[in-house]
Amino acid sequence: MVIDTLENLEKYVSLNPLFKDVVEFVKSNDLNALEVGKHQIKGGDLFVNIQVAKGKTKEAALLETHKKMIDIQIPLSAPETYGYTPLCGLPSADYNEEKDITKYEGAADTYVTCKPGEFAIFFPQDGHAPCITDAPEIKKAIFKVLA
Repeated sequence: MVIDTLENLEKYVSLNPLFKDVVEFVKSNDLNALEVGKHQIKGGDLFVNIQVAKGKTKEAALLETHKKMIDIQIPLSAPETYGYTPLCGLPSADYNEEKDITKYEGAADTYVTCKPGEFAIFFPQDGHAPCITDAPEIKKAIFKVLA
């Protein structure tokens, strides 16, 4: 997991060959102005979902992992807290291959908050519980990057 400000996003391009395309997309697009929905960048290997999600409590947010994709999550409208538990600390659970997601019950080990202008990167080994916020809903960008 990585937490940082958007102005430092470029420092992470060495972690994945597609991260440079994420940086270019962020620089050339106003994420707040994009319509809700899926925006293709490089086919199924790289896209961004702009979504408005219902705010959750820590108790209601489920941990999740992805085997194929890395998430770069950017809160746009309000601070967003993410629960974090490393995959090695999570119990066995059913993987949904079509949606590339495994969901887990229970509280996260740690919580961290990102404000608009910051981002969180979650790799396949990072269990994360998104959408924790006091706001009734949150607009966010989720870049899905082939791992």
